[in-house]
Amino acid sequence: MRILRTLMNNASIAKLVDQYSRFSPSPLSMKQFLDFGSENACEKTSFMFLRQELPVRLANIMKEINLLPDNLLRTPSVRLVQSWYIQSLQDILEFKERDAADEKVIFDFTDAVIKIRNRHNDVVPTMAQGVVEYKDTYGTDPITSQNMQYFLDRFYMSRISIRMLLNQHTLLFGGRVRVNPAHPKQIGSIDPHCRVTDVVKDAYENARTLCDRYYMNSPELILEEFNVKEPTKPITVVYVPSHLYHMVFELFKNAMRATMELCGDAMEYPSICVRITLGNEDLTVKVSDHGGGVPLRKIDRLFTYTYSTAPRPQMDSARAAPLAGYGYGLPISRLYARYFQGDLKLYSLEGYGTDAVIYIRALSTESIERLPVYNKSAWKHYKTIHEADDWCVPSKEPKDMTTFRSI
Repeated sequence: MRILRTLMNNASIAKLVDQYSRFSPSPLSMKQFLDFGSENACEKTSFMFLRQELPVRLANIMKEINLLPDNLLRTPSVRLVQSWYIQSLQDILEFKERDAADEKVIFDFTDAVIKIRNRHNDVVPTMAQGVVEYKDTYGTDPITSQNMQYFLDRFYMSRISIRMLLNQHTLLFGGRVRVNPAHPKQIGSIDPHCRVTDVVKDAYENARTLCDRYYMNSPELILEEFNVKEPTKPITVVYVPSHLYHMVFELFKNAMRATMELCGDAMEYPSICVRITLGNEDLTVKVSDHGGGVPLRKIDRLFTYTYSTAPRPQMDSARAAPLAGYGYGLPISRLYARYFQGDLKLYSLEGYGTDAVIYIRALSTESIERLPVYNKSAWKHYKTIHEADDWCVPSKEPKDMTTFRSI
């Protein structure tokens, strides 16, 4: 009887996922987030939007999860992640026909949103552990690796977007007070006047604390600002400070580690230089180090999931697994940059150092969510058999011209 109930439940979930994945997610701009979260913020409006939008975003990425290799889907970690998504979809759909005018319904929905947010806290390390389990047991081939990279980029981007919606709702309506005493000027998780320099300094100090603890020393910071639009004023931007912090903190950790390991037991270490510029279209943060750089062939590899020069961490079932050692720092940071139509790029001079550049849209109207959509194009990416390269692959050994035969 229990098996029959499980099969019927799985069939109903699959039908719901198929239904909602036919719709495309509705991307919001930073300005729309701001306008909605202003003094006229309405919990009822947020409820009506989220009960329609969250199932669509969940279902779109759930369809892609099912396209992963069967052996990966069977790993305990990936099965756990799938169960979280299924439960969250069911939790939201319970409110599909509920009366939006009923205050208790609104209260229960906010409570459900908080539970969903907390349930998904460990999605990133748990999925990372699943990939590790799969690679250790079955290994990977180039096609599987390429498909996994494609999926993880989309999966984690989807998670960032879902978490953004959950955080905005819970921060605006989930507490007894509408204004966060720790960040009174923020609208939910967004700061309309985010002081970029303050976030950079905060990230540097925390990264420096880690560096001092491990290496007993750390590089100094040189920080410069160039405000092209208003030269006499500090640079501010409409942004999510936690996203910016995540990116800059990761770049500081990498820059400090490279610098300290290159210089060894030297008495003095070259400083890390950060230049922040605000133009008409872009806000740019460049982090430059003198840590020896990396060769060109390794640049793309640095953005590959599971590539890391740090030791692999051990999974602790009682706690969230750390991300250090999974190789997720740079790939996730680049997703945060791209989420609102920005980017993160690395430019390295092997033997000298590396410039890491974060690009952010300066205008809130152009900072629009970048969301994955499940459609035929996405499906084809997983199913297409990749043919041979249409460019010559150079041989490591020079061609012996004495054996060349003319036709």
